[in-house]
Amino acid sequence: MSAAALPCPLTAALMAQARALCASDNVALLAALQQVSGWPAAALMQVLGARCGYPVLAMAALQALRPDFDALGYADCVQRGLLLARGGDGAAHLVLSDPFDGAAEDWALRRCGAAAPRVALAHPEDVQAYLLQSEQQLRAMDGCAPGPAGRNDEEVAAVITLASINDDASAVVKLVNSTLYDALKLQASDIHLECDAGCLHVLYRIDGVLVPITQVQGQDTAEQVVSRIKVMAELDIAERRVPQDGRFKVRVNGRDIDFRVSVMPNIFGEDAVLRLLDRQSLGERAEALRLEHLGLDGRAIGAIRRLAGKPHGMLLVTGPTGSGKTTTLYAAITEIHTGRDKIVTIEDPVEYRLPRVLQIPVNEKKGLTFARGLRSILRHDPDKIMVGEIRDDETAQIAVQAALTGHLVFTTVHANNVFDVLGRFLHMGVDAYSFAAALNGIVAQRLLRINCPHCAVALEPDAQLLEAAGLSAAQVAGWTFKAGRGCGHCRGAGYKGRKAVAEVLLLDDALREMIVAQAPISQLKERAALAGMEPLRAVAWRAVARGDTTLEELARVAG
Repeated sequence: MSAAALPCPLTAALMAQARALCASDNVALLAALQQVSGWPAAALMQVLGARCGYPVLAMAALQALRPDFDALGYADCVQRGLLLARGGDGAAHLVLSDPFDGAAEDWALRRCGAAAPRVALAHPEDVQAYLLQSEQQLRAMDGCAPGPAGRNDEEVAAVITLASINDDASAVVKLVNSTLYDALKLQASDIHLECDAGCLHVLYRIDGVLVPITQVQGQDTAEQVVSRIKVMAELDIAERRVPQDGRFKVRVNGRDIDFRVSVMPNIFGEDAVLRLLDRQSLGERAEALRLEHLGLDGRAIGAIRRLAGKPHGMLLVTGPTGSGKTTTLYAAITEIHTGRDKIVTIEDPVEYRLPRVLQIPVNEKKGLTFARGLRSILRHDPDKIMVGEIRDDETAQIAVQAALTGHLVFTTVHANNVFDVLGRFLHMGVDAYSFAAALNGIVAQRLLRINCPHCAVALEPDAQLLEAAGLSAAQVAGWTFKAGRGCGHCRGAGYKGRKAVAEVLLLDDALREMIVAQAPISQLKERAALAGMEPLRAVAWRAVARGDTTLEELARVAG
């Protein structure tokens, strides 16, 4: 809803104050609007409902509806602050708690398909309470359904709900559980707990960037929080001098969530980092995963598809940690998986569940390393193999030999660009001739945050940023520069979501001969340019020219 559509008491000035509050305090626009207007929340919802043309449902009206989590899953409803419910006549009602969240409304209507529901508004607290009641009913039904081998899921995973958080008697347990719950709601990939002098900093990694969430005062509390994480991950709480790694599982909103834990000592105590893995969500995403869904441009997609369609050889994807390498490989495998080939993967950990693909998790404590697992895979009659990461000489040697003996090998390696990969393999002792013969192509990629569509505005480019990016005023003539101002939809960041950009090197005979001869990188770059390879920076420039992202983001990610 635009500011012009609001009633008189909510002037443009009030809207401007609310948006400024969103940017500075990371609050939702609806909450900010209520704060600056001074209206009671119920009255504000009535006014907004009247202006939107949507009825506003009180709690009693909500309780008369029965939830429908088939079309809109429970976890998605909690995350987006909405619900789909049906009345006594069977009519569907889409109930929104935030009329400003157009993205959530559009998503829900798309999921509902042709059976368009009636849209209504309800107070956010009423929607939350309704979902909490539904959560308790779902838990009761889950308790009646036996899991594998006659066990219930609750026997293998602790359950975290809004009710359990409120009922926790321990302040430390409540803090840890609410931190896990909120991180999932905000779609964070990692939780960072950093101990400082006298306090604990809690940060979430969202869209690849650390976002400060809160500070907890007190050295004792900080130590107790880390100890609680250690207990959950079955680590030694008495050991505070050496790093420790572990994992644990919890059930949130009907989903089993895995957490990988790394605890590291520091001068003030210990820091902990938790990596979140939502198996069910990843499985749902993998089924619909395609290269075009990653944001790659058409040229890169075509090149990757040609490489993935080869009968044998090696496709390498490179980039720093968190650049989406594994996701790109999954997308390529999903597209070529017809069921007529045996596909086997070895990963640490298995990040996506792929139907009818044998996926093997690395377990170094039990002796199952990448190298040992890859040797066993070759005896399992595979056609296509995915190696999650090449970390050592032995794995590199086996992967190259597999590619030379009729298998198509997908794998990743850490390097900054496609040319650094060549040196990495040669330094790992791989014969240059064998490597050149096995290699079909290399993909080097990054993930760029994209401008928030709700608050992005046109702007003039900064001269210093243009110079740092190696661009002149003539080169950027006709470009559309945009940047997000920060709003409730993007939590004040100005960015919402990410897209992949990539450079793809397709090997030809001339490049293979140069690799065998160990030609200088400068000559390899010249030959790749003649063969049509577009550098990563040039691909990222196009994203800036379209207004998809900013020069600041390009400098942060691509240098």
